[in-house]
Amino acid sequence: MYTYKVEQAIKAAAVLHESHTRKGALPIPYITHLMAVTFILRDYTSDEKTLVAALLHDTLEDTDYTTQEITSDFGQDVTDIVETLTVSKTNAADGWLIKKRQLAKQLKSGPEEAILIAAADNTHNFRTIVDEYHDNHNKFIQDYGPNIEDRIIGSETIANVINSRLKDGIVHEFNHTFELYKQFLIDVQETKHK
Repeated sequence: MYTYKVEQAIKAAAVLHESHTRKGALPIPYITHLMAVTFILRDYTSDEKTLVAALLHDTLEDTDYTTQEITSDFGQDVTDIVETLTVSKTNAADGWLIKKRQLAKQLKSGPEEAILIAAADNTHNFRTIVDEYHDNHNKFIQDYGPNIEDRIIGSETIANVINSRLKDGIVHEFNHTFELYKQFLIDVQETKHK
């Protein structure tokens, strides 16, 4: 599914996240994450608004792009999906676990397209974290903080919502990747306690 709106969303995401990079050893441009999430989703849906929202899912949280601008550029449906995936900037000072609980609450009642994106987003994040830090647990703790238990609880909270809302398709890929990520976190905990 490659449409004019998808192309516009790629351009918007590239510009809005131009100065952002992913955590890790190399300064990988953030747009790679957004494209990866979209590619993962493409295996499960060809719905244009879902793919557009996937490309924009971090814009409200991480850029100055507003809901009004998203609506003007891409429509209310895309805005509703992106808002469901966004933890309010007023909660930016809250801890990671609190943010994940807030996101889970939003996902419980949000559109199904947001659940699909959350599954793809977390699948990509889990994969890249395990790949990047599999043999460097201390670097993971340095980059993500020492509270591994909160990471497990927060990720399980999101996983519970995804599994309660989705019954097929991407949920299987998500669950497989989540199990690998959980085992990685357990390994990091063991390293931390040595």
